[in-house]
Amino acid sequence: MNFTQSARPYVTQKLNEANDRFSKSDNEAGFKALEDAHIIGQHSTYHHTLVHYQMLKFGLKRRDCREVFGQIFRIIGALTKTAIGLLPEGNTGGANVSPFKPMPISKENKAILSKIKQAKF
Repeated sequence: MNFTQSARPYVTQKLNEANDRFSKSDNEAGFKALEDAHIIGQHSTYHHTLVHYQMLKFGLKRRDCREVFGQIFRIIGALTKTAIGLLPEGNTGGANVSPFKPMPISKENKAILSKIKQAKF
């Protein structure tokens, strides 16, 4: 099983959580779930790009130009840089942080990443 397959249920869970929170107008919790999905899925070109696309949709819905343009830049980066491992570990993926800045990973996300890596091998 590869990383993308192993990460799928965890990324999907976080994306579903984000959609649920957004549907209840809890944008802060919704975006936090997207950030978690980004951290979990960023080693997969598919999941990495998908999460940035969801962040782009959020930015469009809120008419947040900074988020929209930031996500367009990040989608291009996810499509072209993920496969070669050019990733800042733990980066949350929003336009509110540098796309090059490594960040600490929460205990919850570390545990999920550990499960993914164990399933992968």
